[in-house]
Amino acid sequence: MGDWIAGLNGLDIFFLICALVGGIPILIRFLMLFMGVDFAGDDMLDADFESGDGGDGFDPDASLRFISLHGLTSFLMMFGLVGYALYRQSQVGAAYSLIGGTVAGFVSFWVIAKIFKLIAGLQSSGTLEISTTLGCEGQVYLTIPPNDTGQVTVQVDNRLREFSAASETNEEIKTGTRIQVVRISGNILIVKPIQ
Repeated sequence: MGDWIAGLNGLDIFFLICALVGGIPILIRFLMLFMGVDFAGDDMLDADFESGDGGDGFDPDASLRFISLHGLTSFLMMFGLVGYALYRQSQVGAAYSLIGGTVAGFVSFWVIAKIFKLIAGLQSSGTLEISTTLGCEGQVYLTIPPNDTGQVTVQVDNRLREFSAASETNEEIKTGTRIQVVRISGNILIVKPIQ
């Protein structure tokens, strides 16, 4: 180990420092993602730049944020690793090592951004918009008395959900009757019986 460290020159050390500075944050972030840490408010980790007037004018691609902390760290990690491998193992020279490291850094920059975008896309708020029940059919779960509310179950987004409901005609609708949602009033479904 001591001989290996003593054998490093300035460019070796530069590549290795880049790899460590880039690799450690990426490793920590991957571990935190797989442990379920929520990055929904990703403002702390993103360092997106805005236009000079503070607007959204500088947004080259909304689906791929090129300038972000994980993009920069992935660039540094691959720049350092590939540059070091080319320089030390393949002995292609300093210029080709720097070029190879830069190309690898940009490729990883793009790949990591896509991976984090894919992972972020898997997250869901789980919040159901009650407006999606409009026109859906279901069944009365607890009788809807005249001029009052009961309970219905409605199939929404492939899930059976329970809602408070009132009759459209203010008449009683008995348990087990098939219904259809015709309106929504606040958090109450207005339903009518169907055959």
